Amino acid sequence: MKEFETYTLPNGIKGIHRRTRSSITHCALVVNAGTRDEYEGEYGLAHFAEHAFFKGTSHRKAYQVNCRLENLGGELNAYTTKEDTTIHATTLRSDFSKAAELIADVAFNSTFPEHELQREREVIIDEINTYKDSPADMIFDRFEDMIFAGSELGHNILGTKSTLARHTSQSIKRFIERTHTTDQMVFSSIGNMPTSRVQSVAERYFGQHEATTRTFSRTKPETVEPFTQTVSKHTHQTHCIIGARAYDIHAERRLPLSLLINILGGPSANSRLNVVLREKNGLSYNTEAIYTPYNDCGMVAIYFSSDHHNADHCRELIDRELRALRSEPLSARRLAMIKRQFLAQMAISMENNEGYMLGAGKSYLVHDEIDTLEEVYRKVSAVKAEQIMEVAEEIFAKTSTLIYQ
Repeated sequence: MKEFETYTLPNGIKGIHRRTRSSITHCALVVNAGTRDEYEGEYGLAHFAEHAFFKGTSHRKAYQVNCRLENLGGELNAYTTKEDTTIHATTLRSDFSKAAELIADVAFNSTFPEHELQREREVIIDEINTYKDSPADMIFDRFEDMIFAGSELGHNILGTKSTLARHTSQSIKRFIERTHTTDQMVFSSIGNMPTSRVQSVAERYFGQHEATTRTFSRTKPETVEPFTQTVSKHTHQTHCIIGARAYDIHAERRLPLSLLINILGGPSANSRLNVVLREKNGLSYNTEAIYTPYNDCGMVAIYFSSDHHNADHCRELIDRELRALRSEPLSARRLAMIKRQFLAQMAISMENNEGYMLGAGKSYLVHDEIDTLEEVYRKVSAVKAEQIMEVAEEIFAKTSTLIYQ
């Protein structure tokens, strides 16, 4: 039995729903449009548009948008990434149709009044200033800028103060018209309702809008030569990222790489980097490894922070772990434990219905299908130790390094 049921509205918007026994419902409109779809000179526009969705529609003032669900004990929110924009809501089951109607209203009827936009620019400028005070956040954006240099992926989500000043109501409307087309949207939901009712609500509020089709395609980033760069930030600690280009979101080797990154620096305290840097040597409080797949490329990054005098030792220990993973296949016992850990983490994360709903919407948008936990279990079980070692060699044979100190 499939966990999610799907449907498609006449205008091309796809829907996906999972029925649960909870009295709480979560729903979201996931749009395949993000900061990589900005033209030069538009940087920060996708994120600015996301903020502007809440500033009034042809039916509501800004305060009415913000209070509609909150007065009912629910919430409305949104976020922007490099490749997608998501508007999502959480309510009681009885208020599901109100949440869907509000999402549709802000997605299709926002007016982006100039007087509201001026205030929101100040909010985003404060967000930019807050981000600049956090070297641990800044270094990730800077590294991604460098690893995707010359590409639409090579700029941060927030934009800059100077670009924000140029964004107007008309520039937002042009961006939305060009990128937020109905063939690039998924309405995702989880709650104690039959799919037939959810589809009926979606048709009422989303299906009435004209069908639109994307007329542009994204350009795959060109290859970038490995680099090593040290930037003087006068920080109390050294912050370092070691990383490389990786597989895109469609690649078959994405799963072995996900397992590899989880082994290396996943959320568990027994990840190899946490054990060697923190538990055994007491060199770093914070270390992690991430894999970010995009539509046509990807990136892996190993991050750590440490006292300045410990940074070189940390890098040596990380290099040693990478060499081991590249040259020595995992034992059968170790591989079995890693697979079990990965699957358990996934199963536990699925207990968070909101996160599960958002992830499912994104997955359906990209892959046009959702794997059940049983299908994921089968795929994970089929991964061999040699595949993980081969992926480690391919990805980490040549790495780039960025240091803030």
